[in-house]
Amino acid sequence: MVHEKPANGAPVLVIDLQAGMFDGLVEPPVHDADRLTEHARKVIDWARREGRKIAFIRHDGPEGDPLAPGEPGWPVSPALGQAEDEPTFSKKVGDAFSNPELGKWIEAQDAPEVVLLGAQTDFCVAATVKGAMSNGLKVTVVSDAHSTLDQPDETAPAIINRYNAQFAEAGVNLVTTEALTGSQGS
Repeated sequence: MVHEKPANGAPVLVIDLQAGMFDGLVEPPVHDADRLTEHARKVIDWARREGRKIAFIRHDGPEGDPLAPGEPGWPVSPALGQAEDEPTFSKKVGDAFSNPELGKWIEAQDAPEVVLLGAQTDFCVAATVKGAMSNGLKVTVVSDAHSTLDQPDETAPAIINRYNAQFAEAGVNLVTTEALTGSQGS
């Protein structure tokens, strides 16, 4: 882990932390959902204190999917406290950069780097890391502020650890919530 603070002005992208990732109505909540919410809130609060821009990424699933537009699980989780001036960018595939409007928004921030957190580690977070890097951006991942679900052959904590190692190997800056925000907690 590199443990560097992100570049001044690097915006924070909150990936797919939608109601359906936490409510357990259709699928189980992501691993350690309460802790993920707590860490996401700390990073969001830190970004606001630092004057950094924040964007929320929302997955638009196909009809019948728990994350389909209009479904109860589709909105950004209200527990995150998204402000009215914080945009939401929709996507239909894993990589948030598939939405060209996100790229334009980041370009308008004039920042060489993005800070990522969210769900799911092994799908949309990983795809967005690759998308950011392929767009020439430096990437910081908050290593304890992304999560996923258990898979038949691997637990969520093992998946998260494996992806953190892969992110580091790819040149991603990994930083914990505490190291980034200066706040202690779980």
